[in-house]
Amino acid sequence: MSNQGSADTGRTDDGARRWRDARLEPAQRADALIPLMTLEEKAAQLVGVWVGADASGQGVAPHQDEMRNGTPWPELIRHGLGQLTRPFGSAPVDPVLGARSLAASQAQIAAASRFGIPAQVHEECLTGFATWGATAFPAPLSWGASFDAELIELMSGRIGRSMRAAGVHQGLAPVLDVTRDYRWGRTEETIGEDPYLVGVIGSAYVRGLERAGIVATLKHFAGYSASRGGRNLAPVPMGRRELADVVLPPFEMALRLGGARSVMHSYAEIDGVPVAADEALLTGVLREEWGFTGTVVADYFAVRFLQTLHGVAAAAADAAGLALKAGIDVELPTVDAYGAPLVEAVRAGTVDETLVDRALRRVLIQKAQLGLLDGPPPDRAEPAEQSEHVEQSEQVEQLDRLVFDDEANQQIALRLARESVILLRNRDGVLPLAPGRRVALIGPVADEPLAMLGCYSFPVHVGAHTGHGLGLEIPSLRESLSELIPGLAYSPGCTVDGDDTSGIAAAAAIAADCDVCVLAVGDRSGLFGRGTSGEGCDAADLRLPGVQADLVRAVLATGTPVVLVLLAGRPYAFGDEFEDAAGVIYAFFPGQRGGQALAEVLTGVANPSGRLPVSVPRDAGGLPATYLSPPLGRRSQVSSIDPTPAFPFGFGLGYTTFEWSGAGLVGGGDSDAQPSEWPVDGEVTVHITVRNTGGRSGTEVVQLYLHDPVAQTTRPVVRLVGFARVPLEPGEQARVSFTVPADLASFTGVRGRRIVEPGDVELRFGRSSAHTEGAVPLRLVGPEREVGHQRRLISVARVESTAKRGARPGGDSAVISGPDYELGHDGAPLTHTAPEAGG
Repeated sequence: MSNQGSADTGRTDDGARRWRDARLEPAQRADALIPLMTLEEKAAQLVGVWVGADASGQGVAPHQDEMRNGTPWPELIRHGLGQLTRPFGSAPVDPVLGARSLAASQAQIAAASRFGIPAQVHEECLTGFATWGATAFPAPLSWGASFDAELIELMSGRIGRSMRAAGVHQGLAPVLDVTRDYRWGRTEETIGEDPYLVGVIGSAYVRGLERAGIVATLKHFAGYSASRGGRNLAPVPMGRRELADVVLPPFEMALRLGGARSVMHSYAEIDGVPVAADEALLTGVLREEWGFTGTVVADYFAVRFLQTLHGVAAAAADAAGLALKAGIDVELPTVDAYGAPLVEAVRAGTVDETLVDRALRRVLIQKAQLGLLDGPPPDRAEPAEQSEHVEQSEQVEQLDRLVFDDEANQQIALRLARESVILLRNRDGVLPLAPGRRVALIGPVADEPLAMLGCYSFPVHVGAHTGHGLGLEIPSLRESLSELIPGLAYSPGCTVDGDDTSGIAAAAAIAADCDVCVLAVGDRSGLFGRGTSGEGCDAADLRLPGVQADLVRAVLATGTPVVLVLLAGRPYAFGDEFEDAAGVIYAFFPGQRGGQALAEVLTGVANPSGRLPVSVPRDAGGLPATYLSPPLGRRSQVSSIDPTPAFPFGFGLGYTTFEWSGAGLVGGGDSDAQPSEWPVDGEVTVHITVRNTGGRSGTEVVQLYLHDPVAQTTRPVVRLVGFARVPLEPGEQARVSFTVPADLASFTGVRGRRIVEPGDVELRFGRSSAHTEGAVPLRLVGPEREVGHQRRLISVARVESTAKRGARPGGDSAVISGPDYELGHDGAPLTHTAPEAGG
């Protein structure tokens, strides 16, 4: 219960001295502070406040207006404040002015309450610090396409340092939802359709953010991407094996291998139970089974959604009680159910105050980690400007050169864009474009800078609705390609999602008059129906939006060789009608330097090395279907529908050729031998040699898949268990090896427990999930073994080149075996470099 009697002396008694003592453990400090707080002061630490939110016009989300809190600012912060919501990401703001304004707000928050505790500040950061003028990096599907975890960690570290410099503590990223239905509008925010790829890349993003001192927030725990029909917030008809084997592993990996300190629950309802009220998931799995000790924050407005959308709560107080009991510690984005309704419910005895204290303890521990409990409480006899937060303001004075889009950031954005562009077809050497040829550039996204950006980039998420312009230099494909190909002919042909076909004939005529045509089609990212991709922008099927398919057919009919370039947030069906395209390139919102990267790939300045993080379907129907299908999920004689994709997961080409040979077991026989034994509690190391047989340098992406032909539950035909980027000069070769723990062969058995089952399996080296270049037969031996959260989660790659360049970290599977991050035998980190500030 709250201790109001001691609260007035809380700033001078032993408890106060203890909670201010930075030498003590954060938990000790939290335990000393909680008894000093009134109920109102406790509840105030469990909410955010969104000061700059506009609940009207183009920037509004559904249901936002009805939950806007009109309480004056002084009243909101009278008892303290848990979080400040998006002070940089709600409207265009100059970086230095924004940092000064934030410092002033923090001073007000500290001065207004008895304990002088600043708010924890959070921002979106999925494609960069989501603020005016910050670098817009490629969208997460591009991260997956790169298969380069090392680069993703470098990128997120840069994002995190920018946020810390501005006074932000927490980032709402990464998204670890595994794509299950490409029609879902938020597919662009996911890393891919494979849990191993999502987990490895996502963990790398978390490490970069956390090492910069930013609390990474895993989204969206869990099941959000498996909604029925790919509809946003639609019910999820998912069984426990899909949840355990596909949806949850990336979150486990990001917590254990990345060190994430926060989790955001999902909007989903799984089998009729909203996650926001699911104690078994948010407390049972996350905390009791996995041992998570950080904070669980609500997705925006989701606590009240228990009443207004799910219908499992009759009123705000009931919703607050359900959410607290389930394990949600902080209500975001602004105070609502955890405000007066919660306080009244506790006083009435309908919500136990111990639930408030449990959430509060987690919040205060994290604030202690961030240094937010360290300063002395403000003296009420002094004006606010003379509190300890004058020091914070003085620090902001030193930020006159605060820049969020510098050359270093742009070079990382460009490198990631280059690595994520995927070449899917190149008939008759149409690419790279030969010098001297007359080139037509056609298509509705060819001259649109926003075609490079996903919906959580600031220019799309906020900037497009403010009239302030983009705030960044974002060259379009036309602008970038024109620098490399003078005299480029251009026509848009049509719009992205309109029904006007009047421009198609003129565009086709321009294409017919040229030697080759680059035809750029795809998406316009947006929010809640204002785009063809993005949050709330779900698709009824996987046909190109609007009349773009008509444009493609008309241009193909001219007979001019066509290179089809897709700039999109999801894979679109690539059926027989597009088979005449000589070249196909895919880019998933490649960021502000994406136009340059695409132009370089088209002209051969850059050699593409991206690989598909999702399959590209052949037909618009027959969904959902990803490559993680058991035999009956694939083509069979019992159905007239063939779900075989046009291009499979992991596929991609380049401008050189690679020869693979010698797949085998280190210390064992070759791939034609009898199965070698693999202890159910052990590991094996397999290898293959890759040689660049072409005339230019290039990067091959070696992928390792597990095939389990007989198991007690149906299993995917293959699933990814390792990968490595292998850069090679012409004639150079490398030996690529993977050390694979048997734990990676585990799955959820018939009794609902995760097991490693003895029996025959194969480890297959592949250029993609459908192209095997070598297989190593193995036999898992020993008794059936149950494994849990402490199982080993990754394989470790090693690349040994004949050029004597030494072992590379793999850039991917071995990303966690860097110089300051090693793994123990249980897969848990032995050493983890601490963030620059707390944590």
